[in-house]
Amino acid sequence: MIVVAGEALIDLVPHGAGAPLPALLPRPGGGPYNTALALGRLGADVAFCSRVSDDGFGEALLGGLRAAGVDVSPVQRGPEPTTLAVAAIGADGSAGYGFYAEGTADRLFTLPAALPAGARALALGTCSLVLEPGASAYEALLLREAGCGLFTLLDPNIRPGLIPDADAYRARFAGWLPHVTLLKLSEDDAGWLGGVPKGPDGPEAVVLTRAGAGLSVRTASGREVSVPAAPVTVADTIGAGDTVNAALLHALAARDALSPGALRNLGPDAWHDVLSFAARAAAVTCSRTGAEPPYAAELPAL
Repeated sequence: MIVVAGEALIDLVPHGAGAPLPALLPRPGGGPYNTALALGRLGADVAFCSRVSDDGFGEALLGGLRAAGVDVSPVQRGPEPTTLAVAAIGADGSAGYGFYAEGTADRLFTLPAALPAGARALALGTCSLVLEPGASAYEALLLREAGCGLFTLLDPNIRPGLIPDADAYRARFAGWLPHVTLLKLSEDDAGWLGGVPKGPDGPEAVVLTRAGAGLSVRTASGREVSVPAAPVTVADTIGAGDTVNAALLHALAARDALSPGALRNLGPDAWHDVLSFAARAAAVTCSRTGAEPPYAAELPAL
């Protein structure tokens, strides 16, 4: 089982190009939520670990996960409202966000006593590792499970407007790296963080997404592999990076590579196939409005 931990929220997506005040359509979202949803749609054995509101938005979020076959038994519930993210879509389909997150349910996540039995990997990232007090609980989960030998994926998915002290966050991020097996960064993330991490004490591999230029990986042993982006007419990029996370984990699981040390043994051909699968999956998501990751039937078999 792959466990995805982090926030579930509602994206308010503009509808009606050119309108001074476009209608905002509510769509399920949040980086970890999208990653779990995408894994479920791909047919992975996946569970979601978070804290979700008892309100109508929270019920809809859990309903979407259940429909995709995601185990939601680790989800904590609370009466606080659901976090809202208002999306602004650029001319190229890129998305920016404004967040309404004060006093919301996902910020009050607490460290669970244990992950579901059979957990092989843990994926975390985005707002959940920024907004306290939940951020400290997610950090403790990462450190505990990495210490137990679990494969860990981290996608910081930087949202600068949510980070009150950039230098403090960068220092905290550097402290996570020895506990991360696979790090996924966008070019924007890497630029904000000061570059792609290097060194023997960091992740076994770093995957960099480069928008229309494709994806690349650099391993701790110095191996580098790149693939082009899959051709697509972009509706928007909401959820594309989260789909990459899911596709990477799903493709690595198919190669029995979800264990610490396994990434060091993947050859260039295997990495090319893994990255190409992730590029194709992300392209499907980009072709649709909002975070709508593909189902397994929409992609070539691994």
